[in-house]
Amino acid sequence: MTTNVTPGVLPVDDARYGKGVTRLSWGAIFAGVVLAVAVQLVLGILGTGIGLTMVDPVEGTTPGAAGFGIGAGIYWLITTVIALGAGGYAAARVAGVHDRFDGLVHGLVVWGVTLILTMYLLTSAVGGIIGGAFRTVGSVASAAGTGIGAAAPKVADVAGVDTGDVREEAAAYLSDAPSDPARMTPEQAQKEIAKELPALARGGQDGVQAERRIVDIVAAQRQISRPEAQAQVTRAKAQFVKTKNETIDTAKSATDTAAGAAAGTSFMIVIALLVGAAAAGFGATTATRHRRV
Repeated sequence: MTTNVTPGVLPVDDARYGKGVTRLSWGAIFAGVVLAVAVQLVLGILGTGIGLTMVDPVEGTTPGAAGFGIGAGIYWLITTVIALGAGGYAAARVAGVHDRFDGLVHGLVVWGVTLILTMYLLTSAVGGIIGGAFRTVGSVASAAGTGIGAAAPKVADVAGVDTGDVREEAAAYLSDAPSDPARMTPEQAQKEIAKELPALARGGQDGVQAERRIVDIVAAQRQISRPEAQAQVTRAKAQFVKTKNETIDTAKSATDTAAGAAAGTSFMIVIALLVGAAAAGFGATTATRHRRV
């Protein structure tokens, strides 16, 4: 007797599809990031200890700031390579990837997450402290830049003194000064000249009037002729202008130097970050080579 078996087809509900292979393991990446940050912290603390052992103010053998900064930068670069290399290797190893490209992706993601985490920590904690300090310095500089007339009320408010009392007291100091330079005391003459100096620095018609007033005071106080007083004031004014120009040139030079240093530092940071990415990728691809089948 012959039995015929008709092959059938499973119902659609009973069909089972195989799950695709996950090519990116976030758990392994998280483990790599934790390892990279931990290694970076340990090596950073170790570097701090090494740097402190080199400081000896008693013997005077403390390294200079330039050399110390270069050494610290090189050490930071080395520790970054070690930490990210270890993190990338651990991520690829834990993920169990067999393809070098997958391992490279795991290493680069470890580098990116570590970088974002580091920047977040700096901007949220240390950056807040530094930003507050710079805002304080900026407020002081702004108050100084607006002149004595604007700075005096701010100082008075901080000290708890009424602004009107400050103005009245300042007016009292100047009210006793006679208009005739010959009748002024040396202290009154100095105050009168100090009062005219801002107008002299601004120039223009007010500057011309201020210069005449100063010349009259100098001639009366030193008991010299007006041309001699004018010559002295002219020399003092020329010296003042020279000093002001030298100060401006020095400030511009310092600004250019600072900008150049900031640009150089930015380029060095970019290079260090790229080296860190290369280290993380190399460590991850090394792990995949060991797991090839």
